[in-house]
Amino acid sequence: MSLMSHRLLTGSVALVAAAMLTASVARAQAQMIDKVITVTGEATASVAPDLAMIRGGVTTQGKTAKEASDANAKEMTAVIDALKAAGIAERDIQTTRLSIYPQQDPNKAGKARIIGFQASNQVNVKLRDINKIADALDRMITAGANEISGVSFSVSDPSKALDAARKDAVADAKRKAEIYATAAGVGLGRAVIIQEEGTPALFQPKAMVMRAAAAPPVQPGEETLRISVTIGYELMH
Repeated sequence: MSLMSHRLLTGSVALVAAAMLTASVARAQAQMIDKVITVTGEATASVAPDLAMIRGGVTTQGKTAKEASDANAKEMTAVIDALKAAGIAERDIQTTRLSIYPQQDPNKAGKARIIGFQASNQVNVKLRDINKIADALDRMITAGANEISGVSFSVSDPSKALDAARKDAVADAKRKAEIYATAAGVGLGRAVIIQEEGTPALFQPKAMVMRAAAAPPVQPGEETLRISVTIGYELMH
């Protein structure tokens, strides 16, 4: 047998062995899938929020873009200074929207006629002490903020609450799997697949939107963290 023929034979044997191994693995996986029940467990954890976010700012009008922009800059500077005076760090005040656009005569037929300009500056204000919400709102409004577009709450470190919810979600999944296994007349074995579904969900109440006139009472309530986990259990015949 030539060297070339020997190499071809060896290669063919290797290909056949690989194909047999692949088929064997596929059959084993199919058998495993046949013996697995997959269920989803869910759990929630309620946590008192310790962070608040205020979204608000100043909207001004002017006959020219410069007039509207200058007026806005003056009033927004006063708002930011008031927040800093309340002890809010500069890193917790972030500009999120800065715009200026023309205003058109709504009653003008045909070609639009510009009658002025509107400038808007919005910031996100992070409060690390939620007891200061009313004070921060009052300071913003007093300094010239004429639009508060939202107040929301969050938890700075949800890990402990989420870990407890994860345990509850696993217990919920096992409870469901046991019900199905008992109904089917089989035993429940070990968990072979565990997968958390996406990012843990944080339920937040709808943000309030209002025109600034006075600082309203704000209740932080509780945040609800949700966990969903999918687990595959072996079925024992």
